[in-house]
Amino acid sequence: MASDAFSTTPAPLGNGYLQSMMGWQMAVGKSMLQAQRRQWEMMAAWQRSIGTVQRELLDQWICRFGGGVPLDG
Repeated sequence: MASDAFSTTPAPLGNGYLQSMMGWQMAVGKSMLQAQRRQWEMMAAWQRSIGTVQRELLDQWICRFGGGVPLDG
């Protein structure tokens, strides 16, 4: 009986094992996609703020050196 505990034949994989592996892979993939989406959102927010600063600086330059008030559409 002790030899049965150390059998050399592999046990067959059950449905629970494969489902748990697929669940783990899906969780990791989903979290990676969420992290990448958040990075894109942060970069887009940074670019919007840089664009706002650039517009403000251009408006100030127009008021100072352009001789008038900028007309925004």
